[in-house]
Amino acid sequence: MAASAQSSAWGPLRLGIPGLCCRRPPLGLYARVRRLPGPEVSGRSVAAASGPGAWGTDHYCLELLRKRDYEGYLCSLLLPAESRSSVFALRAFNVELAQVKDSVSEKTIGLMRMQFWKKTVEDIYCDNPPHQPVAIELWKAVKRHNLTKRWLMKIIDEREKNLDDKAYRNIKELENYAENTQSSLLYLTLEILGIKDLHADHAASHIGKAQGIVTCLRATPYHGSRRKVFLPMDICMLHGVSQEDFLRRNQDKNVRDVIYDIASQAHLHLKHARSFHKSVPVKAFPAFLQTVSLEDFLKKIQRVDFDIFHPSLQQKNTLLPLYLYIQSWRKTY
Repeated sequence: MAASAQSSAWGPLRLGIPGLCCRRPPLGLYARVRRLPGPEVSGRSVAAASGPGAWGTDHYCLELLRKRDYEGYLCSLLLPAESRSSVFALRAFNVELAQVKDSVSEKTIGLMRMQFWKKTVEDIYCDNPPHQPVAIELWKAVKRHNLTKRWLMKIIDEREKNLDDKAYRNIKELENYAENTQSSLLYLTLEILGIKDLHADHAASHIGKAQGIVTCLRATPYHGSRRKVFLPMDICMLHGVSQEDFLRRNQDKNVRDVIYDIASQAHLHLKHARSFHKSVPVKAFPAFLQTVSLEDFLKKIQRVDFDIFHPSLQQKNTLLPLYLYIQSWRKTY
């Protein structure tokens, strides 16, 4: 599929908000950042969650998220106050797992860390979390919302399989990885919000897959700097592109066509997720605020004609907090 056909295939992206420049921008998100409620400290049934260190565990998760998953951090700020600390813990757990692959030099060490988190989840459901900040906060979230253990274990299992450092064989394999990690994270977020709805689950599945695909695309320059390429091999072969083309930062049309095809799949998942819009409970919409940052990236990559190495793709959108606030205010995703 040629990148030159981008406009007709994608149609208009909906990130732009008519009349935005004519209105006074809301200030609520920035106010919320300053007025985060104090952490809820559970009872003393587990020693790890009691005493003066309890506040620090909450703050640790918040700071980890702010530094390592800024977009997830912003989205979490707009969740209902009673759910916010639990989602911070959940996303911090995801960050801890995501960091393993890049922080170890040997697969064996990565497997040991994954084993630690498997045992940690088992201990959490036995009311015996280890003295680790994220584990303590995750235990609190599990106790408050009765979170499904299966989704937590799926995230660990899939991250563990991904330690192999191999490119995805096809787009389906990438989507399966995204389903078991990003979508599982959204299923748990819906549980925290008290949502049990089939349409919300379907939307979460597609949004999670879009998130996984976009994350893979965004990380391509970083991975290339480490002599690694994880983009689906079937799409690369379809356009006659080798891994070496990405390592050399080749900007030929066939390389951009690979990126176009992969980005189009993410766009398609967003479109499918929005097709459930009228059937999804409004209470579930805050869980899907990440669609704003996903669409922002897809819009930017379209503007640079699918040049994955364009410097503008690595820059933060300073208006993202405002876009997120407006999306939250409009009660849509």
